[in-house]
Amino acid sequence: MRPSAPARVYIARLKGTSVFDPIGDEVGRVHDVVILIRAKGAPRAVGLVVEVPGRRRVFVPLTRVTGIEPGAVITTGLVNIRRFEQRASETLVVSELFDRTVELRDGSGRATIEDVAIEQQRNRDWLVTKLFVRRRGASSLLRRGPALVVDIGDVTGLGPTAEQQGASSLLASLGDLKPADLADLLHDLPDERRIEVAAELDNDRLADVLEELGDEDRVAIVSRLDAARAADVLDVMQPDDAADLVSDLPESKAAELLGLMEPEEARDVRRLLAYDERTAGGLMTTEPIILGPEATVATALAQARRKDVNPALATMIFVSRPPLETPTGRFLGVVHLQRALREPPHEPLGNFLDTDVETVRPHDSLTKVTRLLATYNNTALPVTDEDKRLLGAVSVDDVLDNLLPEGWRDAEDEETDAADLRIPNG
Repeated sequence: MRPSAPARVYIARLKGTSVFDPIGDEVGRVHDVVILIRAKGAPRAVGLVVEVPGRRRVFVPLTRVTGIEPGAVITTGLVNIRRFEQRASETLVVSELFDRTVELRDGSGRATIEDVAIEQQRNRDWLVTKLFVRRRGASSLLRRGPALVVDIGDVTGLGPTAEQQGASSLLASLGDLKPADLADLLHDLPDERRIEVAAELDNDRLADVLEELGDEDRVAIVSRLDAARAADVLDVMQPDDAADLVSDLPESKAAELLGLMEPEEARDVRRLLAYDERTAGGLMTTEPIILGPEATVATALAQARRKDVNPALATMIFVSRPPLETPTGRFLGVVHLQRALREPPHEPLGNFLDTDVETVRPHDSLTKVTRLLATYNNTALPVTDEDKRLLGAVSVDDVLDNLLPEGWRDAEDEETDAADLRIPNG
């Protein structure tokens, strides 16, 4: 569901606003807003610093904010109670940007920031778009000049200070890189530098990058992170990728991180760890798009647009009886996204199910999964148990990761072309 929010939110007005959970209980009050200032593009707002009872300040990601209204911020209710600790790449709007002096690009002089506006974009990211600034007075007798609202691109001087150089400035210049490209860059860095840069990434970004890194690099990074932070990152990774990473860790470290993860996320990871990694169960994710037969095309398309859905999985909607979390009730079939696009928005999915889709069992081999994907030109396959309950789905990208030669991420294209694919017999 798209968060409800006014078109533009000014931080000075947001400060002190009550934060509520979904049932209306007050969680705390907004103390500040955390942004990431990038070398290119507008700064991105990533979360709120909320003061909870006991004067403890905690971080609430904007991804967990479902509504910003006059006098109220509504959250999903999932608030991490650990004390907020600012990282070098982060800037606090109230504490650090208010009263900062910037240069106006039109050459008219300097101005002081008095307020900052953020707006939610079509992709649901929050960006800093406007500044409420006051020009410097013409003389010492005129202490306050005229006020005006300017676009974020009309000023200079917001960038990192000298104290923030290093990993944070490198990341600022690389803010628009795709996770796979950032993973390649991290791999090429010296060991200590790699850890330093990875530690400055926010949890969502680091999770995306870890999913693209080779086993050795990501184990090294996670092993060096604070255990609580590492568990938070595992929580937001795709369950199959998190399970792969955890399986490569020393047993004691793996047990520690699983104990710190959110119970529901840890349960999914433990379930995947029970399967051999080169079987359907070891390859599958437990979080494909799952809806009931009464759900409409409009609902399915909205789910497919979610940023956290793997593109290979977004092409297929899995339809089951309740419960709609794996393991589900009886699996009924799938709806292909291309077919859904040809149907009216109000049409129930149950009216045009593909009930002939091939399924696999969790212990089926990688070879069987590969052949079925290739035979039927699918990007994903449902994984079901003997009772026809949906356990998860195997996507083609996970299969490719296991077919390409060991170390393919580190090899040149010519080396990969010359290597044999790792397709087992059977």
